[in-house]
Amino acid sequence: MYDIYLSAGADRWRFTLGKSGRRKLLTIGLNPSTATRERSDPTASRVEQVAKRNGFDGFVMLNLYPVRATDFRELPHEADSSAFAANLEHVEAVVALEPGAILWAAWGEGILARGFFVEACAELVSRLEKRKVMWRCFGDLTVSGHPRHPSRLNYAWSFAPFDAASYVRALCAPDPSANGPVRLSECKPLRGDRRVRKEDVRMRMTE
Repeated sequence: MYDIYLSAGADRWRFTLGKSGRRKLLTIGLNPSTATRERSDPTASRVEQVAKRNGFDGFVMLNLYPVRATDFRELPHEADSSAFAANLEHVEAVVALEPGAILWAAWGEGILARGFFVEACAELVSRLEKRKVMWRCFGDLTVSGHPRHPSRLNYAWSFAPFDAASYVRALCAPDPSANGPVRLSECKPLRGDRRVRKEDVRMRMTE
């Protein structure tokens, strides 16, 4: 079913899932659920449909954290360091193969559930800055200022520029208007009620 697939740990960790094409949509979700090489799940199906409806002939599903869980709240509060590090490397490797990659930020408000989700997001944004990727969100941001998860979308929505650096700064820095590169040490576990002000996540065209 999917010709792009990479997993480890007896398939308990999934790094990539998708279909080849000349123009692939790279999607970064929260963590993988049940989709495998042979079987889809609701999130993967929605991502594929969004890709097709928006001019992409392929897609790759990536995540902030690679450990499977049908409910992200069931994940341990401490990340598996090996899984965390390997996932970052695989995401960066996939992006490196796609010049001018379009990245769909699709992790939803669940990013606040675990400190390691926030840490992974900050690290990825920092690592991928040199790749000159084009970050996008699908539809408006949530009321709390987060990019929406594929499980809650309308196919009539469209992609819009997403300023990932400002988003991470708003999540991690005591002062969301602070300038300069985000340091991973600034990212600490956050309370579930933390809100990202939409005005702090300034949209700007990166093309």
